[in-house]
Amino acid sequence: MTSVPEYVIEMLHITKEFPGIKANDDITLQLRKGEIHALLGENGAGKSTLMSVLFGLYQPDQGEIRKDGKPVKINNPNDATALHIGMVHQHFKLIDVFTVLDNIILGAEDTKLGFLSKKKAREKVTELSERYGLKVDLDAKIEDITVGMQQRVEILKMLYRDNEVLIFDEPTAVLTPQEIDELMKIMKGLAAEGKSILFITHKLNEIMAVADRCSVLRKGKYIGTVNTADTNQAELSRMMVGRDVQLVVDKKPAVPTDAVLTVENLTVKAKSYNREAVRNVSFTARAGEIVCIAGIDGNGQSELVYAITGLEKASKGRILLRGEDVTTASIRKRSKAGMSHIPEDRHKHGLILDNTLEQNLVLQRYYEPRFQKAGFIRFDAMRAYAESLIEQYDVRSGQGPVTVTRSMSGGNQQKAIIAREIDRDLPLIVAVQPTRGLDVGAIEYIHHQLVSARDAGKAVLLVSLELDEVMNLSDRILVMYEGEIVGELDPKQTTVEELGLYMAGAKRQGKEAAE
Repeated sequence: MTSVPEYVIEMLHITKEFPGIKANDDITLQLRKGEIHALLGENGAGKSTLMSVLFGLYQPDQGEIRKDGKPVKINNPNDATALHIGMVHQHFKLIDVFTVLDNIILGAEDTKLGFLSKKKAREKVTELSERYGLKVDLDAKIEDITVGMQQRVEILKMLYRDNEVLIFDEPTAVLTPQEIDELMKIMKGLAAEGKSILFITHKLNEIMAVADRCSVLRKGKYIGTVNTADTNQAELSRMMVGRDVQLVVDKKPAVPTDAVLTVENLTVKAKSYNREAVRNVSFTARAGEIVCIAGIDGNGQSELVYAITGLEKASKGRILLRGEDVTTASIRKRSKAGMSHIPEDRHKHGLILDNTLEQNLVLQRYYEPRFQKAGFIRFDAMRAYAESLIEQYDVRSGQGPVTVTRSMSGGNQQKAIIAREIDRDLPLIVAVQPTRGLDVGAIEYIHHQLVSARDAGKAVLLVSLELDEVMNLSDRILVMYEGEIVGELDPKQTTVEELGLYMAGAKRQGKEAAE
């Protein structure tokens, strides 16, 4: 009688090097059938690289992969698919102009006499979506559905290919709290059906909620594997960062002074559909305070920020920056008037991915006398400035200032943007999801930077979907629901539950929504 191997996947002594960096240094990881196994580590610890080796996107320099006890060679993602290994990437691999159904079957199409046969595919996808609670409109185009829905499409893509080993790379980085709860339920359902899940994350509460075991990487090395039932968040963060991490923000009460940003009766049209994404919004952000715009994703926060920062035009209302009307000003003019911006989408609005790190760090300052002379860039000044920011903000990259930004991990790209924007030392910081995709050590540091900016007399306008961050960092919370501000709350006087009621539209100041 043959014994069933204990592990469905074994990655033994994996080493992978890139120019200037050993991303994986002799790592061993073992996945049991039917378990949810979390892979935890700081930004740039080598988690995504290790999973890319398992999925065939990279070849290991040393080490062996076994599937069901037998050594296998995975040269490309097609080999991984043939071995029933699937992956949902941190930045989704979907074609925007195709429908949901076309994206799911792409590369695994059923054909009849050379013609595409979608009937059977539609039936199979419908059955899978009902079985796993992954409701999605199969005929909608990807560009017209939310990020949470796009993630469901990625999961259905794996299930359609009958994958048994499912890799989730930072699956919750772009989701709302409600979507995260849904995803956790889905993952538990998949594991109960016998699927084996590898779950890359650095959100400790999610690991404690769904994972059976957790393996920790630090700076490319394997630190250890623990059962989540036998550990806690403090111990996991210590393993991950190598020191104790303060999980609660330590800050003095705010002492706000003059208004830095004043928004009056602002209305912004939505890009799609003929409706208003922001309706008649007014508020101020004063020097020496952190004002947070909270809300479920898609309630007008993005459009509000686009109008304030100049990425979109407002259709009505005024925006004043230190008393100067900047409603129709260019982005550079707003920047010079005193506004820095940590954008929601780091790839689209934060970085030029094919430029070097040092070029990205001077994007809004290259024309200053410090960085140019007679119209020519002073490369020595740019290099020295970049090196000081890289060291101060612990931005990790293979080749320092000359690293191509695209090759850096998502978390380190985010740190680069934050370093650039906070160091400009301007009166207003507009920070949208500033800690998205960051580990606890980096989050602790960024929170400290934002509080220090507040204490130095800056106004911070924070937009966040993370309820812990909203409650921890804010001095005032403005809740947005369907394009309007429905409540102004004091974090010291409110609860997460009450905040949730405002966010869901069940409650609004001045009148109860239930009335």
